[in-house]
Amino acid sequence: MLLLSRPSADTLRSRQDQDPQVRCYRSHFSDRMEMRADPQTVSAYLDQHEGWFRRCAAPMDVEAIDAQAYALTLGRFGNFGFEVEPTIGLRLLPRDNDQYAIETVALPDLDPSLAKLYDVDFQASLGLVNDQLDPSGLAQTWVSWTLDLTVWVALPRVITMLPDRLVQSSGDHLLRQIVRQISRRLTWKVQEDFHASHGLACPPRRRAAF
Repeated sequence: MLLLSRPSADTLRSRQDQDPQVRCYRSHFSDRMEMRADPQTVSAYLDQHEGWFRRCAAPMDVEAIDAQAYALTLGRFGNFGFEVEPTIGLRLLPRDNDQYAIETVALPDLDPSLAKLYDVDFQASLGLVNDQLDPSGLAQTWVSWTLDLTVWVALPRVITMLPDRLVQSSGDHLLRQIVRQISRRLTWKVQEDFHASHGLACPPRRRAAF
């Protein structure tokens, strides 16, 4: 298993412009999910992330780093025969005026040699953006979220011999697939878990905005 974490100053991020094997891929995504309850109920649920985060991340492996941070293994992904099973450290910050943030943190006991091969910067935000009654007269809250994801990869030299545009576009496409798969699954599972835990009917799954 290969691990992703924040590097020191002399690793991937500083090598990006000098080393042709180091590639950077960035993506931005946004979506929202409907919660059939008032904002206070939704906030109370989101505040207790030690319960729902583990349940909703499955089947991805989750290990607690501390009371607010987790090591999350995303699964195996690859391109051009080059595969990686990334594990990233995520910190779920406390609520601030009905806003939540998730950011990358360093993994404990990370092998320094791995930080020279892979790195990820995960910055997500969630906000309770609407409180109203649905057509049936029940309370309704929308949770809007955004994700900015940057990944640096030190590719094998044989892959960098391919046309530069192909290497970049293939990496961008793979990154979009990873985030679409993970974020869509998490959105559905959080919705289902929230409504099930509160004895509420879950809204039908909606098509993601990306």
